[in-house]
Amino acid sequence: MARRHKASEQHARTRSDHATELAEDYVEAIDDFVRANGQCRVTDLAEHFGVSHVTVNRTVGRLQKGGWVTTEPYGPIELTDEGSRLAEVSRKRHEVVLQFLMSLGVSESVATIDAEGIEHHVSDETLEAMQRFIGEQVGDR
Repeated sequence: MARRHKASEQHARTRSDHATELAEDYVEAIDDFVRANGQCRVTDLAEHFGVSHVTVNRTVGRLQKGGWVTTEPYGPIELTDEGSRLAEVSRKRHEVVLQFLMSLGVSESVATIDAEGIEHHVSDETLEAMQRFIGEQVGDR
């Protein structure tokens, strides 16, 4: 019975991670576009993610309901304070995972792809261990 309970906890965490994965990817992309171009539009996200405008509009609607973005029809998409915080946390998680993989000898091109998936599923404890490992590697140089 204990094993079954542990498995259900693991699956619950995975489901939770998947639920926020799309939001994290979108707010990070919105933030990137705003930093680079001063604004982000649906067309930017559709091209970036390789999806239709309809898909982006639906996702942006969910992000609005979640309190991460604001927008008006045909207007630019802006991050709320909460959306900006989520983008920053996501960016930092991605960078730690990327640097960790590269410190293991994974090529940058492969590490970039792998980090995109791993960043959403790594626990805070594991992320801290990755940061310590990176720090130790830098200290060894």
